[in-house]
Amino acid sequence: MTPSNASLLRRLGAMVYDGLLVLAVLFMATLPFIAVRGGEPVEPANLDYQLAMLAVIYAFFVFFWTRGGQTLGMRSWRMRLETYDGKTPSFATASVRFFMAIVSLLPFGLGFFWQLWDVDKLTWHDRASRTRLVHYPKH
Repeated sequence: MTPSNASLLRRLGAMVYDGLLVLAVLFMATLPFIAVRGGEPVEPANLDYQLAMLAVIYAFFVFFWTRGGQTLGMRSWRMRLETYDGKTPSFATASVRFFMAIVSLLPFGLGFFWQLWDVDKLTWHDRASRTRLVHYPKH
């Protein structure tokens, strides 16, 4: 069976898995901020903290996407990110995808739901980064 572009439900499933993993990583990344403050909590509006957390999320996704094209959530749902020609994305391509995925989320997730109307079942960030999320079914 040939691979096909991943469905929206499959994407959302992987996002839940990855969201839990990212949350755990963000908890760990918060510890140095709390330690520097002598155990006091970090205000959510702290710009340094927000930028550090964004950098952690960016590093998580770009690292996995450029190392085999799969996050742990994507692997669980048998999906892989690849360029239109079937290759693993480069650092630049993965970076474009990451920031465009944020744009896709901003208008109530419209960039993700766009896949429901797109002739190739691609999202805004798929198109912008010239990548696709492929589902590899069980043999």
